[in-house]
Amino acid sequence: MMRYGLIGAGMMGQEHIRNIALLDGAEVAAIADPNQEMLGQAAALCGARAYPSHKAMLAAERLDAVIIAAPNDLHFPIMQDALGYGRPILCEKPLAISGAEAAALLGAGGPPVWVAMEYRYMPPIARLCAAVARGDAGPPRMVAIREHRFPFLDKIGDWNRFNARTGGTMVEKCCHFWDLMRLILGADPIRVYASAGADVNHRDERYAGRTPDIVDNGFAIVEFAGGARAMLDLCMFAEGSHWQEVVAVTGPKARIEARVPGPARFSADGAERHAELAIADRASRREHCEIIETDETILRAGDHHGATFFQHQRFLRMLRAGGRPEVTLADGAWAVRIGAAAEESAQTGQPVALEPA
Repeated sequence: MMRYGLIGAGMMGQEHIRNIALLDGAEVAAIADPNQEMLGQAAALCGARAYPSHKAMLAAERLDAVIIAAPNDLHFPIMQDALGYGRPILCEKPLAISGAEAAALLGAGGPPVWVAMEYRYMPPIARLCAAVARGDAGPPRMVAIREHRFPFLDKIGDWNRFNARTGGTMVEKCCHFWDLMRLILGADPIRVYASAGADVNHRDERYAGRTPDIVDNGFAIVEFAGGARAMLDLCMFAEGSHWQEVVAVTGPKARIEARVPGPARFSADGAERHAELAIADRASRREHCEIIETDETILRAGDHHGATFFQHQRFLRMLRAGGRPEVTLADGAWAVRIGAAAEESAQTGQPVALEPA
């Protein structure tokens, strides 16, 4: 039995608990969180021992792995302690809230660190990535990603309402998409241009007299070494959309498109919905569309269309067999760098160049 220690008992931490419970031979044995309400809720899900701090948990427990699911701005200091513990780490995205923090973690050394980029593991997106890798589209030249979804949810202490604690929406939310762009294109970015605004959500909210400063919509263009380019279209006041994420990859042979519905609990009828994979072939001028079904038990374990479960399957395989994380510290650091560049570009109105890692 692989024993996990979970740091952070909030919404995402509890999603990890529900998904680990679906695995054979793994359990959340200990949980740490200073918020007693969240700690009690999470411990009740799995019967784990509860600790008021991650330092107390790491000092008392003999664990096989550590999961970090705390607020974004705590990832960097908690990671430093977890690296010293010496066991494999699954760190929720984003790896850090600034390029400087991410770079410091890159040079820290220590046990394997897997950065939790769940969107890679959504079944339709995983299928798209496999099709691109097979060459079904030819060499990919364009990636277009659209996420039209619900607003940021309420979190303990309202930490996700401010750039200072999240890194900004382009880091917090969009790190998934920068990661997918690099994965699909097999290249690193050289330039980012973004336009974004805080136009609809959270405008009437006040926290200690402060108005939230996170953006809720935007466009971004990312240029890559080798000449390929990618685009993001983000809107966080579009929860009526049937497809929450659409990822399209186009090459000289075909366009491949993954379509992912939003979580059932945010849909009008509360029902789970299937995903789709479509391939539009240039030679035949026909589009083939395939429905992708995922077990409803897996879908209902979280808000990421089954991705958290499939990610945990592969993380557990690494724990048992050894090997390298599929999403590395370098991948996590690049996602933070691109997001920070998009935030800077949106604020200045100027493109931002990215130096090689």
